[in-house]
Amino acid sequence: MCPGKVWVSNCRSLVLHLPAVTSYTSQVAFPPLAQSTVYSAFPQTGQTYGLPPFGAMWPGIKTETGLPEAPSGGQPGFLSFSTAYTSNQPGHLHYSYPSQGKLQPHSFSRDNAVKLSDQKRNASPPENLPAGAALPTSVVLPTGARDQDEVGRRNSVGKAKGKAKKSDNSPPAESDLERIFLWDLDETIIIFHSLLTGSYAQKFGKDPATVLNLGLQMEELIFELADTHLFFNDLEECDQVHVEDVASDDNGQELSNYNFLADGFNGPSGGGASGTTTGVQGGVEWMRKLAFRYRRLKEIYNSYKGNVGGLLSPMKRELLLRLQSEIENVTDAWLSTALKSLLLIQSRGKCMNVLVTTTQLVPALAKVLLYGLGDVFPIENIYSATKIGKESCFERIVSRFGKKVTYVVIGDGRDEEFAAKQHNMPFWRISTHGDLVSLHQALELDFL
Repeated sequence: MCPGKVWVSNCRSLVLHLPAVTSYTSQVAFPPLAQSTVYSAFPQTGQTYGLPPFGAMWPGIKTETGLPEAPSGGQPGFLSFSTAYTSNQPGHLHYSYPSQGKLQPHSFSRDNAVKLSDQKRNASPPENLPAGAALPTSVVLPTGARDQDEVGRRNSVGKAKGKAKKSDNSPPAESDLERIFLWDLDETIIIFHSLLTGSYAQKFGKDPATVLNLGLQMEELIFELADTHLFFNDLEECDQVHVEDVASDDNGQELSNYNFLADGFNGPSGGGASGTTTGVQGGVEWMRKLAFRYRRLKEIYNSYKGNVGGLLSPMKRELLLRLQSEIENVTDAWLSTALKSLLLIQSRGKCMNVLVTTTQLVPALAKVLLYGLGDVFPIENIYSATKIGKESCFERIVSRFGKKVTYVVIGDGRDEEFAAKQHNMPFWRISTHGDLVSLHQALELDFL
């Protein structure tokens, strides 16, 4: 019998050969038996079904235990898709999920989806992995993962995680969250830094001068917004990880008529009379004025997150619209592609997008506003890892939302990949447009 599943076969043609029958002089000689019909080789389907280890399943997903890129012999294969996704395919859905960067086209029918759903229900995902990411039987789960999975399934209500009903435009309560997506910003959601370095133009064959010029103009807008409206001149040397980090020093004073230009605060070496606490970094008065700035910063962000043009002059608004259009064109709709996944996550009832960037907090907020992401990321869900690194940021986020939540890290760099590994979180690498497309398809199929 050929090894493998019923629906998959790699067997060569099977032809039965029997020895000839010996004839005797006392009996009639019979002709040797011959195979009446030669069986043709069973056609190779080109792809087996089943789900691989989480890390081998999608582009750039890195596992924490160094699992192989694809299942070994005897394990079921994994579902792969092609980025050549078309919406007008009759009867079949064609998706693509490359394993560690290799695309293998495969036709995924609705009938096969039912089989996969049965497999997912009968498999126990490893710790912190999304429901639906089933492992081959030979993969050993981390210690305690099975127990945690059982507890999670007993405590779950309704459909699988991530497939909750759409919310009514109000963010879910933090205690109700089931899955949080931790996003990097530059070169993951937006293209900015690589415009300035020339790496994007080199990688994707764009005109270096054009790309650099767009990057420089956007950089100028970012720092102009940060300096003019977001107190970056005051806060550059007083950077915080989160906008609420100094809220405990705020006495709640009304700020509508407060004069920030004349209060004597000038960064860490702030003004004020010599010998008073006003000019001492960390002093009571200095910290209070610092807290005032972050409170006002939060108010401005919330007021203009859907209309950043209201903070710009007519000429700058026109420039921003032109830059947004030209950057989107030269990056082949990178931001629009990323937004599809962000908005899909946002539409779920028990999922949340959180931004963790290595940019300082104030310029990061300016970027988010200028790239039109203010409605996607509430300011409370934006963290800067400039001071403490992404691993510590992830630790803070886990402390805030709890360990019962499933975290998925999405980014392009080693910082977030290493931090994800340290916290045993799945990591989805974004290197190309295809990675963004595959991410959206995984979300649509509720694999994430």
